[in-house]
Amino acid sequence: MNSRILLVDDEKDISDLIEEALRQDSFADIQEANTGLDAIQICREYQPDVIILDIMLPDIDGIEVCKKIREFSICSILFLSSRNDDIDKILGLSSGGDDYITKPFSPREIVYRVKAQLRRQQYQSDRSADLNSLFRLPQNN
Repeated sequence: MNSRILLVDDEKDISDLIEEALRQDSFADIQEANTGLDAIQICREYQPDVIILDIMLPDIDGIEVCKKIREFSICSILFLSSRNDDIDKILGLSSGGDDYITKPFSPREIVYRVKAQLRRQQYQSDRSADLNSLFRLPQNN
């Protein structure tokens, strides 16, 4: 798969676990960040299709990172957090997140949630292309 994934977590063990699961499922284009500010900068340059974003980061929290990324990107954002109260999930989703996964987590579940987001993006892209071709006017020569 040639989808771009940005993995943002300050815990190296967690990043390594998720990256390994993604690579086992043929995801090869993976970038990592361990701070919120790095995540924003990498996102601007790398333009990922999906971001897996921890909420508890050392500089700015993932909610603020998500809000800043939403100023310039519509990529899918999956929150990953040890915060599992309903209010935390609501904050994550209302800030622009597309999904919210709580720790502890299954690495395979994350892979399949990433795949679900990519499927949705592909469907929307295909549908948009179909609509564009449907409404294209014939050109006069």
